[in-house]
Amino acid sequence: MPKGHARRSIGDLCDFFNGNGFRPPDWSPSGLPIIRIQNLNGSQNFNYFNGTPKPKWIVEPGDLLFAWAGVKGVSFGPTIWPGPRGVLNQHIFRVVPKKDIDKYWLYLALQVATRRIEANAHGFKSSLVHVQKDDITNQVVDLPPLHEQRKIAEVLRTWGESLEKLTALRAAHEDRLLGFRDSLMARASRRGQPVCFGDFLTESRIPGTDGATARKISVRLYGKGATEKIEPRRGSASTRYYRRAAGQIIWSKLDFLNGAFALVGSELDGCESTLDLPAFDCDPSVNPVWLIKYLTRPAYYTRQLHLARGQRKARRIAPDDWLASPLRLPDRATQDRIADALECARTELSLIDAEIEALTRQKRGLMQKLLTGEWRVNLEKELA
Repeated sequence: MPKGHARRSIGDLCDFFNGNGFRPPDWSPSGLPIIRIQNLNGSQNFNYFNGTPKPKWIVEPGDLLFAWAGVKGVSFGPTIWPGPRGVLNQHIFRVVPKKDIDKYWLYLALQVATRRIEANAHGFKSSLVHVQKDDITNQVVDLPPLHEQRKIAEVLRTWGESLEKLTALRAAHEDRLLGFRDSLMARASRRGQPVCFGDFLTESRIPGTDGATARKISVRLYGKGATEKIEPRRGSASTRYYRRAAGQIIWSKLDFLNGAFALVGSELDGCESTLDLPAFDCDPSVNPVWLIKYLTRPAYYTRQLHLARGQRKARRIAPDDWLASPLRLPDRATQDRIADALECARTELSLIDAEIEALTRQKRGLMQKLLTGEWRVNLEKELA
């Protein structure tokens, strides 16, 4: 162990104060915002409390919080609260460092402890984590002297700020891409020919296997693409499946209005789905990349409610109704230019994503080395 370091439990370093279980009768149109787990993830939708709060419920900007029930890698774990003064809801601790403990260093140490907790925690599903206070306070970490804590925090804060800037850059690029896409599509549609989807699409019904043996496909919401569906248990051998091929357009009858469209990629060629995920072969006169860009715009899929059948929570789109619906189709050359331009812009986003992923991985590795004492920060300037 490095000189001046000690092994201490998280409970030795800080105090934990639990939030209050605010219920709908406690809510008010105004007052202090009630800080819930979704607010730790950036949501600005608050309920409010207009009563007299206990001091331990109060959260100030910059306070250290710990969500002890949430989703792995998303809402479970520590957060430095960036929002307004508020009151703390249940399932979240306010964490107060003890003497000679730097708050930002403690936040980093809790991140390292969180990864250990997540690996062993129980939950209602594999992605959900729900722990007891002792599961957190009993975690043991390497404790350096205060001046070294501050230096470690300074080094890692620099990496964190770089990640924040890259993330903001990516968000700006994506906003610009979406605006660019909508502008190109609108301009091309004004000049397009009036047709129906059925003029260039044909529903594919190539028989496949069954629910017990099929390699299944899943379509994500909001134009996020398709993936192979991994199920913990085998499906029913009595359910009929249909083979899907690369280059087909596939969507969900139930989540059509939520943008569940995808272009089947080569890695999913041969996957299967039921008729709840219909797939369509595209005529050579239409570029499937252009078409999927067209379909995954909220300006398109949110305006197709008139095609839906069924009650609010079970609205479905029938393939025949969709194939009979109209659009204005630009010529193939225009489709190709739009598809190429949007794919090029998407490549820029992918490069930023790769940079964010690499920087995140490097920061995580550096954090692990510094917070376990395996690597030491240079303290010569501070000691001079």
